[in-house]
Amino acid sequence: MSNHANAANAKSTCAVSGRELPRRLLVNLETVRPNLAERIRREHPDLPADALIAKSELERYRSLYVEELLRDETGEISELEQRVADSLATHETLSENVEEHFEEKRTFGEMVSDHLASFGGSWVFILSFLALLCVWMAYNVARGTGSAFDPYPFILLNLVLSCLAALQAPIIMMSQKRQEAKDRLRSLNDYQVNLKAELEIRHLHEKLDHLINKQWQRLAEIQQLQLEIMQDRRG
Repeated sequence: MSNHANAANAKSTCAVSGRELPRRLLVNLETVRPNLAERIRREHPDLPADALIAKSELERYRSLYVEELLRDETGEISELEQRVADSLATHETLSENVEEHFEEKRTFGEMVSDHLASFGGSWVFILSFLALLCVWMAYNVARGTGSAFDPYPFILLNLVLSCLAALQAPIIMMSQKRQEAKDRLRSLNDYQVNLKAELEIRHLHEKLDHLINKQWQRLAEIQQLQLEIMQDRRG
């Protein structure tokens, strides 16, 4: 138990920042994927192959590497891509609930427009309105031209329908405008989540390839040593 505790509390110096940190917070440069190690050596060319680097410094260089990668691919880096690059270093979660964001910021007028647009596009409204039209026309036809409040050709009804259409159209447009803004925000959220996932997967592939190559090199060295030992024994 004491040996494990001493190993956990052992400290070493970060080759980049020069700070003395616990060994568990340091990473061997040999285990870092080549592209990221090359980015670190660009600023610290004298680092030995077995240099120890703080995890915080490693994440900082990882963020810088992603920024440069995005800039090389697109020519410039947007605010959204900058946020994705920063999230890789801070391990920030980028996915957001767009519905909650819009529900919290809706004004009374926007809530009314959403409900009216929802009701205006339902079968309940269509059937109710058809029933009202049928009752309106049947009543006026039954009352006759002399006592009907809107005799044929139903001029008052045409006026009511025109006013209803004139009011309903902007209300529906208000609701559609909010829906477009919601869809735009949702697409931006999906883009940054997908971009981060793509960068994370690329990082994992490069790291796995690097570790597999290192493992093959070590296995080849061990095999070579075994062959040399067998040859020495035969000799």
